[in-house]
Amino acid sequence: MNLNHPVTYIKGVSVARAELLYTELGIKTCNDLLHLFPFRYIDKTQFYTINQLQQNSSEVQIVGKITGVKEVKQKRGSRLVATFADATGSIDLVWFKGAKWIKDSLKIDTPYVIYGKLNWYNNTANMPHPEMETVKEYKSKLQMAMQPVYPSTEKLSNKGISNKVMRSMLQNLLQQVFSNIEETLPNSLLNEHQLLGKRDSLLNIHFPKNQELLAKAQYRLKFEELFFIQMQLLQKKLIRKSKIKGYVFEQVGEEFNNFYKNHLPFDLTSAQKRVLKEIRKDIGSGAHMNRLLQGDVGSGKTIVALLSMLIAIDNGYQATIMAPTEILATQHYNGIVELLAETDIKVDLLTGSSKTKKRREIHAGLEDGTLHILIGTHAILEDKVKFKNLGISIIDEQHRFGVAQRSKMWQKNELPPHVLVMTATPIPRTLAMSVYGDLDISVIDELPPGRKEIKTVHRYDSNRLGVFKFLKDEIAKGRQAYVVYPLIQESEAMDYKDLMDGYESIVRDFPAPEYQISIVHGKMKPADKDYEMNRFVKGETQIMVATTVIEVGVNVPNASVMVIESAERFGLSQLHQLRGRVGRGAEQSYCILLSSYKLSSDGKTRLQTMVETTDGFKIAEVDLKLRGPGNIMGTQQSGVLNLKIADVVKDTSILYAARQTAINVLQDDPALSKSENASLLKVFTQIQKTSGLWSNIS
Repeated sequence: MNLNHPVTYIKGVSVARAELLYTELGIKTCNDLLHLFPFRYIDKTQFYTINQLQQNSSEVQIVGKITGVKEVKQKRGSRLVATFADATGSIDLVWFKGAKWIKDSLKIDTPYVIYGKLNWYNNTANMPHPEMETVKEYKSKLQMAMQPVYPSTEKLSNKGISNKVMRSMLQNLLQQVFSNIEETLPNSLLNEHQLLGKRDSLLNIHFPKNQELLAKAQYRLKFEELFFIQMQLLQKKLIRKSKIKGYVFEQVGEEFNNFYKNHLPFDLTSAQKRVLKEIRKDIGSGAHMNRLLQGDVGSGKTIVALLSMLIAIDNGYQATIMAPTEILATQHYNGIVELLAETDIKVDLLTGSSKTKKRREIHAGLEDGTLHILIGTHAILEDKVKFKNLGISIIDEQHRFGVAQRSKMWQKNELPPHVLVMTATPIPRTLAMSVYGDLDISVIDELPPGRKEIKTVHRYDSNRLGVFKFLKDEIAKGRQAYVVYPLIQESEAMDYKDLMDGYESIVRDFPAPEYQISIVHGKMKPADKDYEMNRFVKGETQIMVATTVIEVGVNVPNASVMVIESAERFGLSQLHQLRGRVGRGAEQSYCILLSSYKLSSDGKTRLQTMVETTDGFKIAEVDLKLRGPGNIMGTQQSGVLNLKIADVVKDTSILYAARQTAINVLQDDPALSKSENASLLKVFTQIQKTSGLWSNIS
């Protein structure tokens, strides 16, 4: 039997069952079923004594005797409590249902084997509704060591596909295909990493003989999964560097030098200089640059982008910056026009609301080469927008752009322009290696001098009056403040009400004419939004009440306080982005997180993390642990890490080993043409046939 056969080839799997497995779990072939891994195991290999019990979530098995039984009255009915003891101590066994029947069946002073999950209360364990059998009964049965528990759905259970049925399907499958399972890794790698063979790994992941073999099987399968992902990413990088040619920017010329010496408003940090050096090396090499630039809010990515564009202009090419929103594009435009005010470089802005006459001017300037830098939104991707010679394309907050949109940039020229992708959302190293492993990565990891760290505090709703008093004190010093409300799409009406209620209470506490207040939210017309934003930017209003529309890109150096209402409803990266809206001037800035007293443990962790650190990378690591990779990357890319067994958060050491191994293999044999890599080449060819996804990551 072949692993590519449909699951109906397995003994005991009817057409109806096969259809259910496909609709509920996406399982079509024998190979799919073989790679449906258990998510936990019931371990009946080990017996614990009562003094060994730990406060964790695993099930335990104990041998002992019942020394006493009592019924305890409660609000409704009664519960049955039995004292169960061994030589080291005792615990309570508890039943909330069927007390009379169970009481009659319990035998005092008879040795029992009990199995179940512990409940802990005041450091004392009890076991509700244990599985029980006498030692005599236990010894008379054939014992299965560790029982696998498979992912399931309500529909599967209702249609009779229980965990027991899944186990028997997998037993039958393994018996039928065991001898046909081929090794996918070369012997050299198996020996180097002391890995279990593929057959034994699959057998022991489903039916482990003991804990040690289970651990070895899990390690092998995780290593393999991460290794092949890294192989694909690294191979893609190799192809890009060796086959995809890029424009060569040989000289750093007049425009760059003039700006750097005469118009740069501050000294670059050593991190900015290092990143610029990495970019210069890329764009001078003749290969195509595809670089991800990570830097926290306010770390100075825009100036690095501008200097990179000036190198392109010095070499006779045009440049573009594409941003996800009109606000952000306009801000980039205003900032760059101000920086280049005393140079001859022509910059323009193209967004969805650009008028027809303006568009014609821009199109003409791009085509005859007189327009050097175009800044804009998705409007840049329109077919009508044609460059004379686009040399570098800078994409801001790239996770907001889809793959198809980014590939349109490539089609603007005969050779693809160099690409610099910028993000202020720090990406944890493990995730960057797994998802953006085919990109070169640069990090700006220091803030410009003179920036003060933003002081962050957590306050409960009952402290609101104190918070408002603090706001008044800051406004009296001539500062401005944001008050931000959450916006969760599903309950837009409720959120809108929260925002309007909040706005009204702020208007009451900060009355006109002494105080002026702006309000911005998603339901406003763009023109009204811009009007309110501009009033705040010009300092005509002291308080900006808003939803998260201000998360990306509003730059008001005079704003020194950020109040985040219902902070527990925000994700960590969002809280971090919002905090980055203040602290842009020389004054001390503050971020106040307001929440209700009702906080989930994740909510507490998020707010505590924000108070403890302003380091975006530390925050991103905590966020990754809390939310998992799929949610952090957003829907467009979560499919990339559709992992069957590995976990980039928990298995970082395996990920590092897998990546280094993949680097070594490809350095030694880039085309996988050596005979010892035949198994790798076979798997690799198969993956590339079935997965169109990988070619589109970056």
